[in-house]
Amino acid sequence: MKRRPSSALWLSLPALVLLAVPFLTLIALTRWRHFHLAWGDGNAIAISTGLGVISLLLIVITGMPVAWWLSQARGRARTAVEILVLVPLLTPPLAMGILLVSAYGPYGPAGSLLARMGVELVNNPAAFVLAQWYGALPWFITSARSAFAAVPVTILEAGRTLGASPWQRFRRLSLPLAAPGLATAVALAWVRAIGEFGIVMIFAYFPQGIPVKLYNNLQNDGVDAVYVLLWLLLLFTLPLPLACFAFVRRYACEKEPRRTRSGVI
Repeated sequence: MKRRPSSALWLSLPALVLLAVPFLTLIALTRWRHFHLAWGDGNAIAISTGLGVISLLLIVITGMPVAWWLSQARGRARTAVEILVLVPLLTPPLAMGILLVSAYGPYGPAGSLLARMGVELVNNPAAFVLAQWYGALPWFITSARSAFAAVPVTILEAGRTLGASPWQRFRRLSLPLAAPGLATAVALAWVRAIGEFGIVMIFAYFPQGIPVKLYNNLQNDGVDAVYVLLWLLLLFTLPLPLACFAFVRRYACEKEPRRTRSGVI
């Protein structure tokens, strides 16, 4: 017997069409016979992906403790930290770029202090990493916090009763159970870091990564000049998110109870 599409699928069509049309247009408009890189495109790809890996490591290392603490803490301190994480999410990226220049630029309070130590954070690889790090960190913390919060409290309490230290409860209980949500958080952080434009445009225009190079190609040569770089952006940045989503799906399949004709085993 044929299964008919559910009503939920039909209701999903407007959103799915909205998401698909731009990429179908990209396929149709790409000049495949003249598929070649513009000057500087290869360098932009190397910069975004290479420095993006460094940014992602910093995001996970610094964001994981915050996400874990938020999932466990109570009281006013947690509210204050939640607001601190939320404010960058609500602030437009261009505005955040201006604020980063004001803070970490050569004339800013933190920037002038770093300059005395011989460190400059404007239009260089370090500034580029900082821009990606800052732009994606709140997204990672928010998603990872939800993953940790989904771990049943009873399991953590059982670990505490059995004498497990906070570190043991984190490593042996929370991390494995929150792994699918953390994989999603990593994928989201990677996409946000690679695609960050507003902060990078203001704070780290040089070296030029993929978003800034796309903008320059569009301004200099028109929309036809950006399609090749768009394809390469997808080619080099999609594997990690797809791998994370595949892990989540495999994890869900392993946890799903086996079904028989008579019911659930």
